Amino acid sequence: MTQRPVTAAVLIIGNEILSGRTQDANLAHLAKTLNHWGLRLREARIVADVEAEIVAAVNALRSGYDYLFTTGGIGPTHDDITAASIATAFGLPLIEHPEALALLEAYYPPGELNAARRRMARVPQGAGLIDNPISKAPGFAIGNVLVLAGVPAIMRAQLDNARSLVTGGAPMLSHTVSVLVGEGRIADLFEALQAAHPGVEMGSYPFWRQNRLGTALVLRGDDDGALQRAAAALDRALGAAGIAVDQGERGA
Repeated sequence: MTQRPVTAAVLIIGNEILSGRTQDANLAHLAKTLNHWGLRLREARIVADVEAEIVAAVNALRSGYDYLFTTGGIGPTHDDITAASIATAFGLPLIEHPEALALLEAYYPPGELNAARRRMARVPQGAGLIDNPISKAPGFAIGNVLVLAGVPAIMRAQLDNARSLVTGGAPMLSHTVSVLVGEGRIADLFEALQAAHPGVEMGSYPFWRQNRLGTALVLRGDDDGALQRAAAALDRALGAAGIAVDQGERGA
């Protein structure tokens, strides 16, 4: 029996992302890491620093997927409203976590833990902390929602420390073949291959390289045997059609 995939979503929170002032650097890392953990990332959203929008997105995504990862909005300023918004989404009070406060007290020199910085110790009641070895202000987990910082280095460190909170399935494997023809040339061939191997996800992605149009053909699945059979069938189909594989752009 095929195991049901373990699914995940990512919610990126912040006006600076939507305005273009800051370029998101977290989604690609999250996608690769979650895939390695055996989670299928099915959806990613970006919302502004607006409580109602955060609450609506959190409730939709946490009910639709096994895990929800959020990034951004847990700093010390007035627009960092992620913790309060998630508390509202869960119908829980927002509290100052004593362990989080102790971490901040130990990190800042005497007299420098001001009211703004203490905001970073606030979490929904009942949340567990996610360690931040860089600046000590922790992320947190509540239910199936894991809340991480927006600063990429801190987010990555917190994500590493959240591994024990996640139970994944089989990692997704991939195989890529590139051909120097457009998608229209291989569309029928590729559609027939997908029909013959329904357990393998297939996608085609056009590119422009060396002044030539080409297509990357990507096969993905969690069954290595099925993936290898599909890859072999793709090679045969391309050969029969007289389409050469770009050997420099081939691999897993």
